[in-house]
Amino acid sequence: MIKNNVPLIMRGLAYVMVSTLFLYLINNYLVYWQDMPGSYNLALHYGWLGLEPDELSGEQVRQAWGQVIVYLLILLASVAYVIQSRPRTLEQDSLRFARLSAYIIRFAFWSVTLIGMIDMIISFLRVENLLEYVAGEWLTQQLGRPIFRGTYVHYPLLVLSLFMAAWLRQISFSWLALYCVLAEFLIVITRFVFSYEQAYMGDVVRFWYAALFLFASAHTLVEEGHVRVDVLYTGFRRRKKALFDAIGCVFLGIPICWVILMHGMGGRGNSINSPLLTFEVSQSGYGMYVKYIMAGFLIIFSVTMLIQFVSFLLYNIGQLLDRGEHEEHLTYQQLVTGNKNAASGGH
Repeated sequence: MIKNNVPLIMRGLAYVMVSTLFLYLINNYLVYWQDMPGSYNLALHYGWLGLEPDELSGEQVRQAWGQVIVYLLILLASVAYVIQSRPRTLEQDSLRFARLSAYIIRFAFWSVTLIGMIDMIISFLRVENLLEYVAGEWLTQQLGRPIFRGTYVHYPLLVLSLFMAAWLRQISFSWLALYCVLAEFLIVITRFVFSYEQAYMGDVVRFWYAALFLFASAHTLVEEGHVRVDVLYTGFRRRKKALFDAIGCVFLGIPICWVILMHGMGGRGNSINSPLLTFEVSQSGYGMYVKYIMAGFLIIFSVTMLIQFVSFLLYNIGQLLDRGEHEEHLTYQQLVTGNKNAASGGH
């Protein structure tokens, strides 16, 4: 009985995991950006964690209970959806999660493209005292404030990127590599030919370079591009490879993503939350105002990798349950990319 329900159980755990991931991010926003109490403060209020009670007002208690109830309803809805969609296979849901991860990556790609270019232009005009002629005195002063530039320039570009990611589905991280090369080439030319260099020029290189490595990681997992250092794995049969890959997802991949998120977003002063809340910028005067966004790169990395690991886990569980040793099987890369001629990689 249990064996027959393994696909249903694994699908349920996968949907609950991904739902919990997004609920954690939403709760973080509500607690630290909107000053709502959240489930943790509610637990402290009632002394459920064995710590010193932290009293909340009546309104805060109602808000906290409202948050908890909504979170539980979303989790229950995830389970209900899995039960209602029982005919779906592990491979189908694996592909769905891989596409979700790909959408987030495309959103991040267009975000750093637009924000990098627009913020670099603003910084160039500002450092050369040209911004006032373009935007006026008041707007020039406001654009020199990180909170204003972040709220009224960067945030709208993030929203625009959500639509671009849904519309433009084909991207290549070769473009980010090209951005870095061109930006670095510009620094070389202006420094050694024109003896000109400004802080924003180095900032944009670091901005795109960090994005290239952190955003492409989940995509590289799909493409079998991560380096494998193994002696035994290559010689394993298909199902044994799937077993080791599943173990790696459960005990290494998924936990490390949660560690990054919980360590970086566990409090107002933590390494991810603090820069985002304060719109932290570099100390280079007239450089770009994107340092706080680079802290958010870790969120994109952890979220996309965690979803990709969940997708990879479902695929490998499906391989373990499939006893057809002599049939042709799609590799994970072939399943996700839809290219049946893709290299078989480690599978």
